[in-house]
Amino acid sequence: MNIVLASASPRRKELLSNLNLDFKIMKSYIEEFVNDKYTPESIAMSLSFQKAIDVANKTGKNSIVIGADTIVVLDEKILGKPKDEQDAFNTLNQLSGKCHKVITGISVLRLSDNKKIIDYEVTKVKMREFSEDEIKRYIKTTEPMDKAGSYAIQGYGSLLVEQINGDYFNVVGLPVSKLGQILYRHFDVNII
Repeated sequence: MNIVLASASPRRKELLSNLNLDFKIMKSYIEEFVNDKYTPESIAMSLSFQKAIDVANKTGKNSIVIGADTIVVLDEKILGKPKDEQDAFNTLNQLSGKCHKVITGISVLRLSDNKKIIDYEVTKVKMREFSEDEIKRYIKTTEPMDKAGSYAIQGYGSLLVEQINGDYFNVVGLPVSKLGQILYRHFDVNII
């Protein structure tokens, strides 16, 4: 079986590489549409499934495709990737001193028998209070610009995080433990 990661995210690539799996990367080109009528968990799962299906349609039948989508939620409102520096500033200002959720939808598809598992992981993240000056200095690093919620917990953004409750790797972008369980239990892929 060929394992295909339906993501161009360098963070997801690194996390999957740490599992010593042989895999390929194929970027999904879906248009990410968020319907506010659905729960954040449903949205994350739907987007991960759309990505996986998009890539599955371009691969051979002998493939297992992994799709993932990570969203940041504050008070049931999704905080996406910032459009510009002002948007990043506004998002980080909202997160200061508050607890939010990071939700990653994960979809694993096996094309040979059309088997699919769709799930999600939630991690709660508490940010410390930070000043407007700290936010501006963080934005100058450019790290927030392509991240959901405008921060990267594995980088400078770690300085803003006070506490997490749940899977750290989920906040980075791929719930590794959950993915490993799905691959082992449902797709007979042994990692350890």
